[in-house]
Amino acid sequence: MMRTRVVVCLLWLAGSLADAQNPAASAHGNDSLLIALENGWNQAQLHHDSKALDGLVADTFISTDNDGTFTTKTQFLADNRDLSYAPSLMTNSDERIFLYGNAAVVAGIYHAKGLNKGKPFDH
Repeated sequence: MMRTRVVVCLLWLAGSLADAQNPAASAHGNDSLLIALENGWNQAQLHHDSKALDGLVADTFISTDNDGTFTTKTQFLADNRDLSYAPSLMTNSDERIFLYGNAAVVAGIYHAKGLNKGKPFDH
């Protein structure tokens, strides 16, 4: 079921990217797509679906976690496969889209909670 959602999101992305070649394309449609991709990312992490995340994350992906840990794509995917990290909630709220030419930034509040190595967390 999760993979189906991710595939649908990726197909939607492909269609939207093709539509983006049309100058009359609606910015709101692209906003919805970006929010859907963010939600797909959360679902892939919740279900430890590293294959879906691999398709959502660029090879040049880097991340700085809430504790300052720096992570590459390879490390991020490996961490996602670790079942000792067991999130029960991953959600975004108050999202805003900022467009910069052919690039977009999604900013908002990210909330994750669950267990990590048996210890509760709430970020």
